[in-house]
Amino acid sequence: MLVYYIPPVLAIFFAFLNFYLVLKKSEGTEKMRGISLAIREGADAFISHEYSVVFKLAIPISIILGFLTAWYVGVSFLIGAVMSSLAGFVGMKIATRANVRVANAARETKDIDKTLKIAFQGGSVMGLSVGGFALLGLVIIFTIFSYQLKPENLVIVKNFLGINFIPFAMTVSGYSLGCSIIAMFDRVGGGVYTKAADMAADLVGKTELNLPEDDPRNPATIADNVGDNVGDVAGLGADLLESYVGSILSAIVLASYIFALTGNQFYETAKKLIFYPLSYTMIGLLSSIIGIYYIILKKGAGKPHKDLNAALITSATLSIIGNFIFTYFYLSGTPNLQNFGFKFGAFSPFFSSVLGVFVGIIIGLLAEYYTSDEYSPTRLLSEKSRQGTAIVISSGMALGMKSVFLPSLFLFFAIVLADYFSGLYGVAMASIGMLSFVATSVSVDSYGPIADNAGGISEMSELESEVREITDRLDMVGNTTAAIGKGFAIGSAALAALSLFASYIFSQTSPGQFVKNVFDILNLNIVNARTLSGAIIGAALPFMFSGVLIESVVKSAALMVDEIRRQVTESPGILDGTVKPDYERCVKISAAGAIKEMSKPIFIAVATPIISGFLFGTEFVGGVLVGTTLSGIMLALYTANAGGAWDNAKKHLEQGKLEGLSKGTPEHSALVIGDTVGDPLKDTVGPSLDILIKIMSVISLILAPLFMVYHLF
Repeated sequence: MLVYYIPPVLAIFFAFLNFYLVLKKSEGTEKMRGISLAIREGADAFISHEYSVVFKLAIPISIILGFLTAWYVGVSFLIGAVMSSLAGFVGMKIATRANVRVANAARETKDIDKTLKIAFQGGSVMGLSVGGFALLGLVIIFTIFSYQLKPENLVIVKNFLGINFIPFAMTVSGYSLGCSIIAMFDRVGGGVYTKAADMAADLVGKTELNLPEDDPRNPATIADNVGDNVGDVAGLGADLLESYVGSILSAIVLASYIFALTGNQFYETAKKLIFYPLSYTMIGLLSSIIGIYYIILKKGAGKPHKDLNAALITSATLSIIGNFIFTYFYLSGTPNLQNFGFKFGAFSPFFSSVLGVFVGIIIGLLAEYYTSDEYSPTRLLSEKSRQGTAIVISSGMALGMKSVFLPSLFLFFAIVLADYFSGLYGVAMASIGMLSFVATSVSVDSYGPIADNAGGISEMSELESEVREITDRLDMVGNTTAAIGKGFAIGSAALAALSLFASYIFSQTSPGQFVKNVFDILNLNIVNARTLSGAIIGAALPFMFSGVLIESVVKSAALMVDEIRRQVTESPGILDGTVKPDYERCVKISAAGAIKEMSKPIFIAVATPIISGFLFGTEFVGGVLVGTTLSGIMLALYTANAGGAWDNAKKHLEQGKLEGLSKGTPEHSALVIGDTVGDPLKDTVGPSLDILIKIMSVISLILAPLFMVYHLF
């Protein structure tokens, strides 16, 4: 197992090296340092408070899990929670320190390439931490519980409550659930924080007071910049770490159950297939390190979008080549692969994974097409501002709805072809392929909020307009790359959810139950009244979940809107720059609102499968999972793309690309309102929905045997 520690340890080493190298850069003027410190202190205070709340809940959850299943599941849950928290914590620490250094690089050099490199190097700390800590935790699980992988232990057992499970599959499920819980808290808490501040800053600052974005006279501007870090860096990192681990889990659990249900035959083949996804992602992580440093070390060409795409393409290509060679040597000659659904021998899972890479890229490019102002949908949306706010809102909704179909079509092809190549194990491998170079994806995504913060600092420090132009250009590219990253996360969630759903059905089997063809038992009668009613409830659930999230953002935003208006009314000197706004008050409102409101959506995600199972049993829960997955994926795509398009349509006008229109005009106000409507959709609702799907799947997988024995109706 020692060799498996090398890639994650290397990733964490390079993360901290990049952290150190970024810190060596100058922070600029005293005023810049003061603003950066205020952002840093606000972010540190929030994340510390959030994690103290999280772990007060995580420890009782681990004890309950250990009681319901086995002690080692509770331990693995805590390991997952710690690893996910570490990644988010480290990533946010660098983001709140890199922002001012990016602004200063733009100030001193006026060079977009040099500025990009510092922003990307800062983002790479988050990316490498996600890949490194996720896989380090998994390797620790594999090492501590290696005895569970012995043939006599890789069987279905029954505990004292009557719950049937395979010990190692349940252990890895606990680790995944730990990552998921932290991801949900980070995404929901961070999402409510950042969007409440963003909405209030835009609605009052831009539309009522006609202030530029990040103007120091706006009392909410520090809270807005704090929110970028806790929501779009820590939250994003935890989100994709959870997707990464969930995809690996789905392949491991499937391989374990297929082995156990076929009468404990083909042990060496099953063990190889349990280790294969772990090995695959290790090679992907090494490829990501090379891709990241390719951009950091290469000479720039003044095209940030092209450079960021080069990092992704380099990482993906190296991952594919490396895993082709690995698959050839690792699986060639392995007997009985057909029993696991493989139709093309040793390369079957590799074909599925490559399919996932390409479909992930296509979904990402589709997200870029619908959200970037380089393409007609967003440009036309920006033009709609000439007809007023209502037309902007309606057109953005239409764009988001239309944007759902093509990604869904490619997900259909991915599922069908991956299943054809190597069964449901192949569907899981397609999801792993999408995320195999997650360290690079997160690095590219995290660079965006750092550039956005840098723009805010340059505006508040009253630096020359050329500095803001550089940071705005980097930020706009970041919005597009973030939309691409959300596409990857949503696509992988759909594929992983299907594999986890198959594992959910497998988990309802009993010790000593063997079948000739395991795939014969993968049946769920959708016409059954209990299953169909569950599907209806499940389909409604993402809408309820999204509504609660948006309501939470609106509540916090409303309090901050009132606070901004109060400050400006009571202290008129704020607007002429003679009185400093009370930034801290707005920061506290955002933080308090996020902490207070994040419990409701998390309760919905955790409690729904548990209550459903104990009331109506496994068929009803199966229907709930189907409905939630289908509805959730569609809603996630819609919200991510509509919100991204509204945001970039506004920036399209702000950059002077609409003839005769500029900031401060009624058309600009219409687009600002559109962006404000889209803010909680793209940065709170969309990213949280794919976590909702996987949390419900993993909880159902863990507790399914209990639902079989204990249900009221």
